[in-house]
Amino acid sequence: MPLPRDYSGQTCALARSMEIIGERWTLLIVRDAFYGVRRFGEFAAHLRLPRAILTDRLTTLTEAGVLQRLPDTGRREVYGLTPKGVSLWPAVRALTSWGDEFYAPDGGPRRVFRHVDDDAPLAGDGRCTGCGAPVQARDTLVTPGPGLAPASEDDDPVTVALARPHRLLSPLLTPSATQGPKRGSHS
Repeated sequence: MPLPRDYSGQTCALARSMEIIGERWTLLIVRDAFYGVRRFGEFAAHLRLPRAILTDRLTTLTEAGVLQRLPDTGRREVYGLTPKGVSLWPAVRALTSWGDEFYAPDGGPRRVFRHVDDDAPLAGDGRCTGCGAPVQARDTLVTPGPGLAPASEDDDPVTVALARPHRLLSPLLTPSATQGPKRGSHS
């Protein structure tokens, strides 16, 4: 029997938040949206999750106002974070920092967040280690970290693109970069 999506009897804000972003894969979808992943096929290839689950999670995030569908070329639509979704950045950054501290591979973190203005890394609290300013998602550069494995010919286009510095919330791939099925690895 599947678990219910709500936390019956729980009225705290954390329980309400978990109803939206607490299901398996949901935060990884949000993370990828910060990285600039915008198309269904990009999410599917990078995360390697069943399409039905991806459809369900994207629907939940869209209905909750975390993601929005935006027009793209032809009849296609892409997904983008809404202001409500962008406000999740401190939580995503903090969880990533916590994971890097306790679970990064021996070589260090796979990704490093830097301040666009001075290229200094961000501290765990989201402040620039160079200038001390709090850094918003739009002013954050995600760069390869020391724990990132070398690129493989089997990597999906998102993983390949994330091997280069990229400003958060900027589209990561062009439509031509996503053509051709490849099996991917998690980032």
